[in-house]
Amino acid sequence: MIEKKKPNPKTVTAAVIEKDGRILIAKRKQGKWHAGKWEFPGGTLEEGETHEQCLKRELQEELAITTEVDDLFCVSEYAYAPDWTIRLLAYRTTVISGTYNLNDHDEIRWVKPADLADYDFPEADKPIIEKLVEEDIH
Repeated sequence: MIEKKKPNPKTVTAAVIEKDGRILIAKRKQGKWHAGKWEFPGGTLEEGETHEQCLKRELQEELAITTEVDDLFCVSEYAYAPDWTIRLLAYRTTVISGTYNLNDHDEIRWVKPADLADYDFPEADKPIIEKLVEEDIH
């Protein structure tokens, strides 16, 4: 039997959603990888999807929100293990409608960019935080 090899790097999309000068972050549910850590909502690219389709689908599944995916904001790559690297593509994203149901998260918060460093994020998310803070200062 041939075992299907997981892609490396694994492509993941994330949403940078801004409202009134604050950024939406979400705390991962217990039992999930990186449980208890904060993240920019999004998820793993499935075969045949574009990055934008992936992000729209993930936001609908995770938060029950309909979105418009805008410009690519930041690309980050981080090796969590020798054979497991994440390639994270963060897009500016606009919420069109929805209710913010917490299907994959324990909590969401709207946070000022300068305060993002106070939250515990996975390593792959840190370049996004740095860019948001830098943008906010200028």
